[in-house]
Amino acid sequence: MAARALQRWVRQSPRKMRLVIDEIRGKDVNEAYALLRFSKKHAARQIEKVLRSAVANAEQDALRDNTAFDIDQLIVSYAVVNEGPTLWRYRAGAMGRAAPIRKRMCHVEVRVAAREENA
Repeated sequence: MAARALQRWVRQSPRKMRLVIDEIRGKDVNEAYALLRFSKKHAARQIEKVLRSAVANAEQDALRDNTAFDIDQLIVSYAVVNEGPTLWRYRAGAMGRAAPIRKRMCHVEVRVAAREENA
């Protein structure tokens, strides 16, 4: 069982989002929830939304296929933040010039999969 969730055009820089996403990659889903819940980073709230959506998608896939679903067996198998478009804004600079401001966006993708049993 594997499922994914994708959130596009998040209004935060990808560099800041990657700091948080690196913490949960490869972790158990419940452990990832705990890390995101108690993180002080603003990006953690957005990533938690995407993770919850991926788990819900996995549950819906299990219901559709009429298979057993156990959230305790899920791990974050793939988590990545890609760069999105940049909004260019300008503010007044010295001596009548314009200074650019880049408002960055990113795309977040999270995939969850069942933990493989070692036999």
